[in-house]
Amino acid sequence: MNKPIFLVGFMGSGKTTWGKKIANALELPFVDLDQEIVQHIGMTIPEYFRQYGEDSFRKLENEYLKKQAGRIAVISTGGGTPCYFDNMEWINQHGISLYLYHTPKSLWARLSQSDVNKRPVLKGLTGDELYAFIESKLNERAQYYEQAHIKFEQIHTSLEEIISLINNYIAKYENS
Repeated sequence: MNKPIFLVGFMGSGKTTWGKKIANALELPFVDLDQEIVQHIGMTIPEYFRQYGEDSFRKLENEYLKKQAGRIAVISTGGGTPCYFDNMEWINQHGISLYLYHTPKSLWARLSQSDVNKRPVLKGLTGDELYAFIESKLNERAQYYEQAHIKFEQIHTSLEEIISLINNYIAKYENS
C-alpha cells in the first residue's frame, strides 16, 4: 500500500467506524479528517459553522484534505468533503476511494437515532423533514460519491469483503 485510502459517503454512513476497522485490518493508521480540523480550530464543527459559516469551513476542509497527500493511512472524510472544489477528483488522484453506500431509508434510521444537533446541517430536523432532507442531499451528492474507486453497501458487506475489494482494486489497478 503506497497511498491513502479515503472513505467517502453521507453523514452517518459509518465512515469513522469502518475506517478504524479497515485501518486495523490493514495495520495502517486511522485519520478522521473532521477530528484533525477540530483539533486545529479548537472548537466543534457546529461552533465553527455558526461563527464563520459553511463556506469558510469548506475552504478549511479542502486545505486539510490536501495535507493528506502522501500519508499512508485510512482517512475518513466528512460527508460533504467530496462535493466541494476539486476534492473528489483530488481524492481519486492521490488515493483509493471507498464509498460507503446507504439508501435514504437506512441513513434516516441511523441518523434518527443519533444526536442531529451535533450535525450542523441537520439541526432541528426530525421525522419526515429529516427523511426528505437526507433524500434530497443524497441525490445531490451522489454524483460525487459515485466517482469512488470502490462502492459497497455498508450494511451487507463484511470487513473481510471490504479488505478483499481493496486488495482486488490494488492488484488490478495499482500494480499494473
